[in-house]
This record gives sequence, structure tokens and C-alpha cells, in this order.
Amino acid sequence: MSENMIPVKGLCFDKDGTLFDFAATWETWAQMFLRRAGQNDEARAIALGAAIGFDLPSGKFARDSIVIAGTPGEIAEALAPHFPGQSGAGLLALMNEEAGRAPQQPAVPLRPLLEGFRARNIALGVATNDSEAPALAHLDAAGVTDLFDFIAGYDSGFGGKPAPGQLLGFAAAVNLPPAHIVMVGDSTHDLHAGRAAGMRTVGVLTGTATRAMLTPLADVVLQDIGEIPAWLRAQGVM
Repeated sequence: MSENMIPVKGLCFDKDGTLFDFAATWETWAQMFLRRAGQNDEARAIALGAAIGFDLPSGKFARDSIVIAGTPGEIAEALAPHFPGQSGAGLLALMNEEAGRAPQQPAVPLRPLLEGFRARNIALGVATNDSEAPALAHLDAAGVTDLFDFIAGYDSGFGGKPAPGQLLGFAAAVNLPPAHIVMVGDSTHDLHAGRAAGMRTVGVLTGTATRAMLTPLADVVLQDIGEIPAWLRAQGVM
């Protein structure tokens, strides 16, 4: 059986930029967090933004911003020089608090899509470089937590992407060989992790990466996760 004909029995999704539109959530988070961290000193908030690849005046991330694929720990590390004498744990707590408040805009209506996968006995997971607590808050707010068999943040004990630990954790949790799972994500970190785990990979364009950036690492690049059912049917694997 060719790789493309192996039945898909599991889907593991990145969260930000995949399940949820990246800009709608994280541009708002960045503005709230930076102004709070900068104690409403606009010049300082702008400088903090520059340290993590966010232009506060325009409200936009650079394509290589550490926020796009990095973990909260890595973001806190990038900001640490601007907070001498402050503990990394305190900065991380502030970041996670604002992340939990950030508005979420689903990339597509999530519940009907995910229920459709569940109806076909496809196991579902989330592997995010966000912390677990805000990830659960975001999924709860969207009303879809109960549809997932596995949810892991970078601090859930499996590491972060682009390493494959979260994805292999999902495979073990649902008792599936990686070859029967597809990793779905909007960044090269997501797709590198999927490849390293031995999974097929689907790129989506609801993050900041371009099609050209994702294509070398993806079996297919789709506009958004709403196109996955048609792609699976075309492959004859659903």
C-alpha cells in the first residue's frame, strides 16, 4: 500500500494559526501584553515588541517573530534582558495570564468540522507550543475541548515543536502508528515535527507562513482546516 493510501485514523492539530486565526488572537495579545509589561510606557512597549518581532505601531508581527513558533519560555527568554532583576517565572506568568484572555477567532466553525471527524472514528489531538493552561482556556472558550483525545502544550511533559515528542505522545495516547496520523499546522516548526514523528503533514495558510515556506515540508498546503475532509476523500483515506 502506498503512503498516500494508508488510512488516516488520527489528526493532530497545531492551535494558533491552525485551529484559530493567528493574527486575530496574537496581535491583540501582543498589544495588551506589551503595554502591560511596559507599564503603559509606549516607548518601552515598542522596544519590548521589537525584541519579539512585533511592531506595536502597526500591530503586526514579522514573519520570523519568535511568537509565531516559539514557546512562551523562549519568548520570555528573548524579553529577559529588558527586565533585569525580574524572575523569568514572573514574566511567564504575566504572558500566560494575558494569553488566557486573548480573543479567539476559529479559522472555520470548529465543532461541526471536528464532530465530522469523530463520526468517522478519527482520533483528534492538539500539539501547541503555547502553555497548556491558556491552550485549554482557548479550547474551552470555543466549546471543543471534549472532542479531543489529547491536548499538549510545551509544558505538558512532551517538549515543544519542532521536536516530535508531543506528536509521539498523541500517537501513544490513541494507540496509533504515526503513519496513520496527519499533523496539521501553519508553521515550519509544525511540519518539521510531523516529519520527525513519521507522520504525513498538512500545511494551512491561516498563520503567517506563505505557501512557498510550507510546500517543501507538506504533503499538501490547504487554505484552512475546512478543506481537510475534501483532501482526505480525494486521497481515498477517509
